Amino acid sequence: MRHAARIARGAGALVLAGTATGLAAVPAHADEYRYWSFWTADAPAHGKSAWSYATEGPSTARPEDGGAVGFRFTVSADSARAATPRATADFDAVCGGTKTADGRKRVAVVVDFGTAADAPKGETPPAAREKCARVPEDASAGEALAAVAAPLRYDSSALLCAISGFPAKGCAEQAGGTGKESSDASSPGAGATDDGASDGDTGAGGPSAGLIGGIAAVAVLGAAAVWQARRRRG
Repeated sequence: MRHAARIARGAGALVLAGTATGLAAVPAHADEYRYWSFWTADAPAHGKSAWSYATEGPSTARPEDGGAVGFRFTVSADSARAATPRATADFDAVCGGTKTADGRKRVAVVVDFGTAADAPKGETPPAAREKCARVPEDASAGEALAAVAAPLRYDSSALLCAISGFPAKGCAEQAGGTGKESSDASSPGAGATDDGASDGDTGAGGPSAGLIGGIAAVAVLGAAAVWQARRRRG
């Protein structure tokens, strides 16, 4: 349990570092990676809301009743170019028929498996899913995802690699120069967390700091799941 907690703290620190330094934008020639990006949307006053690239991990983000969280499998070199979930963050459409209950909240969970161009070679992305998670009031976005989109797969560093079995293998792998950004990758929501800092080239051999921060945000989900599982077994 202490090991999982250390992973969560380390990944969380990396998220904050990536956000604070603003290293989200990189040159167009930077290496691209396939990974699960994480998005949030506040509870709107009426109906729909807009996606924003998450500034914290799913294990610490705690949406309120009426909020929405989104996960999009994407190919990009940085968080500013990551494609948003194509489904609108519409709580009423997803959770309108789900009743409230004492001590629990409702969170709309949108899982977008990306396009055929985003998918690893030989794999076909499943149809997008929109489900309403009814979870405890203090539940995190990660717990909401686990409630409606199992099985989840992680790597040895507790990085979220697959949702509902997609992709079947691999984890945040380099696209090898063949991955293509989706046509909606430049939509307004995709760059919502870019603070306009100067560009920085990471060079060969790894993703940009901004992308690492985005991936680390999802990695915290894995650490939290490990910790939760061990705590319940204990």
